[in-house]
Amino acid sequence: MEEHVSSLRKFVAPEFIFGPSALKKCAEYVKNFGAERILLVSDDGVAKAGWTGKVEAALKEAGVVYELFLDVSPNPRADEVMKGADYYSRAKCDMLLSVGGGSPIDCAKGIGIVVSNHRHILDFEGVDNVPIPMPPLLCIPTTAGSSADVSQFAIILDADTSSKIAIVSKGVVPDISLIDPETTHTMDQALSAETGLDALTHAIEAYVSNAASAMTDMHALEAIRYICRYLPTVIQKPQDSHARAGVMMGSLLAGLAFSNASLGLVHSMAHALGGVFDLPHGLCNALLLEHVIAFNFEAVPDRYRVIASLLTGKALSTESQNMVLELLTGALVRLRRRVHLGETFGVLKVDATMIRMLSERAMSDVCMVTNPRPVKREDIEGIYGCIF
Repeated sequence: MEEHVSSLRKFVAPEFIFGPSALKKCAEYVKNFGAERILLVSDDGVAKAGWTGKVEAALKEAGVVYELFLDVSPNPRADEVMKGADYYSRAKCDMLLSVGGGSPIDCAKGIGIVVSNHRHILDFEGVDNVPIPMPPLLCIPTTAGSSADVSQFAIILDADTSSKIAIVSKGVVPDISLIDPETTHTMDQALSAETGLDALTHAIEAYVSNAASAMTDMHALEAIRYICRYLPTVIQKPQDSHARAGVMMGSLLAGLAFSNASLGLVHSMAHALGGVFDLPHGLCNALLLEHVIAFNFEAVPDRYRVIASLLTGKALSTESQNMVLELLTGALVRLRRRVHLGETFGVLKVDATMIRMLSERAMSDVCMVTNPRPVKREDIEGIYGCIF
């Protein structure tokens, strides 16, 4: 797939270190920035798992002064960002360090945006709306899925309207990420599956995005290979370090792809769904993915054929488009079942009015811009109907 080779594109990525014990380098890198007092952003779950404490111990041993901020929800709220920014300013911090999944990292990004620009976090929704870069940010991801530690995205929940906003800017790309697969060993089965399918969705949507490039294609396809190969093993053998590293590598590659190619309809719908019902983002993506592919397929069938070949392990060079679509969606269903995720959100009480509201919100989401097929509200209503 070389159609993008001659396109003029940019590719933004932070410095990152990948591998066992990368976490232990956190104090060294904080010192490299010359920070005098850092704000350590994490959450209760990561703290209970022990990873926040390990970072604190490393900082203390190195004599690094820090303040701890743990008031972060699974879908980080705007008021939590503002509270963290106030804490950062009052404590006279000059750097951010985030330990956790996408929620603490996105919250830390939000804090950085606010303290540099002195406005409410909800003012920055959209693309390239962060005029002043945030303070230095070091990330230590503890899940293999969100890739917030390498991306230009920050997703924040406006609790007053139950809607998620997307902030997309190179100004929110972290300065460095210490990617330590060992941190993912404490994820339970559900979180491992949900974040793994989130990463797979990132890779697939980046590959079919209308902003894809040769550089993002390379990362997206390799991400699909890693995730499909290692995610089932992680679910079956959660302490398999090699498999955990494989999924973490897939997540990293998917993050580099979608950060630069953006996403599509799956994420637009997942953001709306997660905002209203406060659902796990990865689970929303997992249940929507096959249905959105069925809708998008006619726009970029050759690209989906490549993805289907990777998921099925077959060349698929002569099969009809209908057969390719059937094989692709079937492979995704089997993968989702192998990692023990459900089929629908049937337990939610959703009527036609709610579906219309969700669809209208999805239509206004920034990820819709790079979906490969034009979308109408009625199309989204039909897809939502498949998962309720």
